[in-house]
This record gives sequence, structure tokens and C-alpha cells, in this order.
Amino acid sequence: MENADVTERLKNIVASMKRGVFFGGAGVSTESGIPDFRSEDGLYRMKYKYPPERMLSHSFFLSHTEEFFEFYRDKMLYLDARPNAAHVKLAEWEKEGRLAAVVTQNIDGLHRKAGSRNVLELHGSVLRNHCMDCGRSYPVDYVASATGVPRCECGGIVKPDVVLYEEPLDDDVLEAAVDAIRSADTLIVGGTSLNVYPAAGLVDFFRGDELVVINKGLPARAVAGALFVDGKIGETLSKL
Repeated sequence: MENADVTERLKNIVASMKRGVFFGGAGVSTESGIPDFRSEDGLYRMKYKYPPERMLSHSFFLSHTEEFFEFYRDKMLYLDARPNAAHVKLAEWEKEGRLAAVVTQNIDGLHRKAGSRNVLELHGSVLRNHCMDCGRSYPVDYVASATGVPRCECGGIVKPDVVLYEEPLDDDVLEAAVDAIRSADTLIVGGTSLNVYPAAGLVDFFRGDELVVINKGLPARAVAGALFVDGKIGETLSKL
């Protein structure tokens, strides 16, 4: 299918969308200057003392807490990043009543910054942080500006509310994501290789009419019946 035909079909799908859901991954935020994980320039291709997957694990957080925060501040916090065309377009669709929810694997908080309200953050958000002892909440700036391990006034460690390797997804968020996708008439999957489970398996709950996958390169798993668009998510959505 020619690019012009694909764009026209996408426009028709969006025009008829009444209860859409967007399911996105790291590729949504690359156009905001935040690197992804698995591409040639991604985080997992860079050389570190330990593999990034280990440094972002629960066990590493407990055993090498100071090194965890050094890596976290350096490679996971992009506080100057701004929403791109994809974030903005999705917020517009929600405001128009076309989009019921955004389900995201990203932790950068850019969907909310763009104005989206019903955002289901499967892996948490860097914008939320809490004391592991007393539960007190702290803004991201507190963690970003701390030296070494950020500490609460009570002495406890201030941990980011992000899901690390070896940690389970939040049951309530996961259930809400399943419900949203299951009840959607249109599912747009964007900026994800569909390589990370259990998140990638959420696509299987879709029972609606139109399924679209927008990504740079084919995803890791085939999605039966989907309209596939090979391209950047922001550039693609800005044409709609």
C-alpha cells in the first residue's frame, strides 16, 4: 500500500473512532530527545560497568543503591524533554472524545504534560517518588538534585515509582489497561517493538474493529489484521 493510501486510510479510521485506545512504547518519546532501549543508539547498546538490565533491577537497587541512582539520574531522567507531535495529537483526540485512554510503557510523564488525562502508566513514572519507610511523596526534582542516595526526612530511601526489573506491574493499572483495550473500538499501537512482556500481550485483549501499528521497522511479534505503518509516530500522527 502506497504511503498516501496508508495516510488516507488512517484518517478514515480516526474519523470513525469513538472509543479509541493508544498503546505506546519508548519510540513515542524518541522524537522528544529521549533515547529508546533496543535500537542501534539505544540504552542497551551502550557500554557500562554492568548491563543496563541489571542496573535497573530490584536486586541491584537494593545491593548497589548509590550506583543505581547515579545511573538513574544520568540515563533515565530527561526533565527538559517536552511533548512532541504524538503526545499533543493524542491529547487532542481525548479532548474531542475520540480517545478513551493512553496505555504507555514510558515513565517520562510526557503524555500528562501534553494534557492527556486518562494515562495508564504500566511502568510507573519518574515524576512520582516516595519514601520506602514512611511513604512520604517527593517530586522528581528532589531525586534529581540529591547527592548520592536521596533520603527522606525520616531517613528512609526515596525510591522512584517506576517498575524495575524483577518487580511486578501494578495490578490496578494492568487491569485498567486490559479493560480499556478490551472495550476499545480502535487500538493504535505506536513506538513499541512489542518485545516486553507482559505489556506486549495486552494487544491480545483487543476485540474492536480497527487495529493500527505504527513503528520504525516491524515489531518483534506479528499482529494479525493490523494496518502497519513504517514510520515515526509523531510524524505520522501529525498528518492526521
